[in-house]
Amino acid sequence: MPQFRSGSSQTSSTSESVINETITSHQYRTGYSYSASGHNIESSDLNGYINPTASTLTEQTVGGVSFSWTSPNLEAVPRWKVVTPGSAFSLQETLITPGLDTVTTITRTINTTTTVETTTTFGQ
Repeated sequence: MPQFRSGSSQTSSTSESVINETITSHQYRTGYSYSASGHNIESSDLNGYINPTASTLTEQTVGGVSFSWTSPNLEAVPRWKVVTPGSAFSLQETLITPGLDTVTTITRTINTTTTVETTTTFGQ
């Protein structure tokens, strides 16, 4: 007749993984923004015209992404005149054009360690 003995065994296993990840995001402006401000000025256009006309369609590919946008005709930017000549005046014009606005790149590393411990007990 066989005799059984009691006992135990233990095993341990460890694994490590490293994931390097890069995320790149492109933000595009597809239109333009024109603004003007000041004092003692007015449009010199007979109809009070204050906006540049949109006229140029442009296409571009960046990072494998194709897009197009409309730009203003810079020859058609409003013309301004001083309302009261000889008096103080100010004029500030801002034109923000379409196209690639910002590129954001996020790089991260994820380190993972997994340990599995097993204990087996056997007996009579």
